Amino acid sequence: MYKTDLEIAQEAKLQPITEIAKKAGIPESELELYGNVKTKVSLDVLKNAEAKEDGKLILVTAINPTRAGEGKSTTTVGLVDAFNQIGKKAMVALREPSLGPVFGIKGGAAGGGYAQVVPMEDINLHFTGDMHAITTCNNLISACLDNHLHQGNELQIDKDRVVFKRVLDMNDRVLRQVVVGLGPKANGVERHDGFTITVASEIMAVLCLANSLMDLKERIGKILVAYNVEGQPVYVADLGIAGACAMVMKDAIKPNLVQTLENNPVLIHGGPFANIAHGCNSVLATRTCLKLADYVITEAGFGADLGAEKFLDIKCREANLKPNAVVIVATIRALKQHGNVAYEDLQTENVEAMLEGCCNLAKHIETIQAFGLPYVVAINEFATDTQAEVEALQTWCKRNNHPMSLSQVWAKGGEGAVDLANQLVELVEQENNYKPLYDLDASIEDKILTIAKTCYGAKDVHYTDEAKAQIAMFTQHGWDKLAICMAKVPSSLTDDAKICGAPKDFTITIRELRPSLGAGFIVALTGSVMTMPGLPKVPAANRMDIDEDGNITGLF
Repeated sequence: MYKTDLEIAQEAKLQPITEIAKKAGIPESELELYGNVKTKVSLDVLKNAEAKEDGKLILVTAINPTRAGEGKSTTTVGLVDAFNQIGKKAMVALREPSLGPVFGIKGGAAGGGYAQVVPMEDINLHFTGDMHAITTCNNLISACLDNHLHQGNELQIDKDRVVFKRVLDMNDRVLRQVVVGLGPKANGVERHDGFTITVASEIMAVLCLANSLMDLKERIGKILVAYNVEGQPVYVADLGIAGACAMVMKDAIKPNLVQTLENNPVLIHGGPFANIAHGCNSVLATRTCLKLADYVITEAGFGADLGAEKFLDIKCREANLKPNAVVIVATIRALKQHGNVAYEDLQTENVEAMLEGCCNLAKHIETIQAFGLPYVVAINEFATDTQAEVEALQTWCKRNNHPMSLSQVWAKGGEGAVDLANQLVELVEQENNYKPLYDLDASIEDKILTIAKTCYGAKDVHYTDEAKAQIAMFTQHGWDKLAICMAKVPSSLTDDAKICGAPKDFTITIRELRPSLGAGFIVALTGSVMTMPGLPKVPAANRMDIDEDGNITGLF
């Protein structure tokens, strides 16, 4: 009988966070403690270390996952423990979990088994309040906008062309479309509105891409909220509240320091989804780690078609980061699903189906190669994997000349990734030809087509009439030179969640585009992807409980 992730985390022997900070090279004077095992880290740590040479940057990505996830965070956490076991100074930069999937289906984002970040309960629940600050900042904008409409509408905002939505850090499908201002005139101007999940808020995006508090304030001011009656854009700066918004975010902008089960330092900061947002932790956390450690491991959400593409095309370009290597996580159960095995049958041995599903792994390898980066495949072992399946996958990698390592971090912690760490020590020393896939001066259509062909294997892109009109308008306003953030289902290379493997010659449909001017990209929504998820028939919340002593069960 295996222990649950929560049981393992609850048995962990945590060191005082001041000791973890000392190990990372962070002075105690630069900490803002939230109890004994978590702390905010002052931005002065990065500022004071600017002259230091950056460490090596390693990205952990994956193939298209099953609905339970494939263990990027688990691999990432186990890898930093492995680096420290072989005598290398390493740190991790991770995203913060959202309460939506915690209470929904996927669970948390702090690793698993014996490769976890702790305190797990805190991290997966309210942590240091960053998600609440982002939600509050976002909804302050919405409240001020609706107040402006009610108080005379000096900016002549067209109430039917308000594009900024309210947010909530919860999966709640009934809020996708709402009407606000119902009732007497004192309740405000009646108009259609809607909610997205907090992690899809542009406030989250600007937090994760900002390089200082003042940069954050400037980016918030650039956020588009509506169009006026003449069709001209209206920004947060026009409402006169950019300063107030930045004030709300004054603590949230600081990275959070915690530790692994093996007491190694981890910065967790920011948490945009990769299917509906840009999927990377904050630039500030990553850059701070690069100044403090010789090796920095970070992950980007979902597969290389989503998270890695956005990390390499958006985050690295925006922050001038130079990645050194990529780990591509693959699981036998996901490969079997891409070989058309039903989800409920994934625990049954099926070597033939797994090898058939390797086409999906091959496509993600091809994507990383397109960015000019060296890589290694990490086979994330599960207890249900059979020896025949593991050996067959190892043979496939060798025959196709793909560097590979069997990762056993879920069961063994850092010890289970020592071989992977040793391979990466050599890999990061290689010269690489990293370059974003597209030039920002290309048209919106050309950038989207490049992503669709290179990362998905599509042959063409179809645009709805609404999307075509939006492209024309964005180009007129000069927004066509921004990066592209694709919103797409994570389980398939296509925009249809039911299609597995690595299909070819398909068409991606762009139904809508949304400008995120503060973040510096345009979100392109494909297919039926939603920016406000819903809960499953039996949410994970149904399995959770707490007793009179505060002991939590069923969280993960």
